[in-house]
Amino acid sequence: MGGLLRRFLDRKRETEIDCAAVVPAAGSSSRMGGEDKLLLPLGEMPVLVHTLRALDNCPYIQEIVVVTREDLIVPVGRLCKDCAFAKVTKVIVGGETRAHSVLAGIRELGLRHDLIAIHDGARPLVTPEVLEAAVRTAAQCGAAAPAVPVKDTVKRAPGGVVEATLDRTELRAVQTPQVFEAGLIKAALTKALEEGVSLTDDCAAVERLGMSVTLTEGDYANLKITTPEDLAVAEALLARRDGF
Repeated sequence: MGGLLRRFLDRKRETEIDCAAVVPAAGSSSRMGGEDKLLLPLGEMPVLVHTLRALDNCPYIQEIVVVTREDLIVPVGRLCKDCAFAKVTKVIVGGETRAHSVLAGIRELGLRHDLIAIHDGARPLVTPEVLEAAVRTAAQCGAAAPAVPVKDTVKRAPGGVVEATLDRTELRAVQTPQVFEAGLIKAALTKALEEGVSLTDDCAAVERLGMSVTLTEGDYANLKITTPEDLAVAEALLARRDGF
């Protein structure tokens, strides 16, 4: 009976998780040969549709704000309407950097949700398992992100001259969604931008405050589409996942 009660309480706690998502989709797509990567077809749908569908289907996510470029407001808004995403409430214009865009999305959400998941618009193959693990862990720890072990040997080489070979067993490639307690990520990004700090990801803003980020299990298929080669790989992965 004790085990049954524990499982019931665990499920009840999980259904009480209240998370919103910010989807930065305002990049220039400069490495895609002039085409906007988020609107390019992946299988039978644009890249961004795959991303938003994964978030829209996540039981923990209650609301989604998409942050994009001014010239994409109309096509992205139309895409969201045509696909009838129930949880996409706003499509807004981003800022001069990714961090500015993410913060704009967070401010649009305010503090009406406990957690905020930040997921790249160009990561269309994120799985329910990766999404849900990051959200559940953030609900427990305050900050979480999926990551995978680094496959290649990594060297520190300032100026192109090798200075050190890093221990690969200690290195992780961090993905999204990166999920945080809402007040924490809002304060962290605000402080970083006020101080003019260049950020590589949203976890870095939280780390600057001395807070720990717990890593969850990522997925090598959860790649970020940046180049035409990435899109070709994503096509192959999608076909394999769908059994074609």
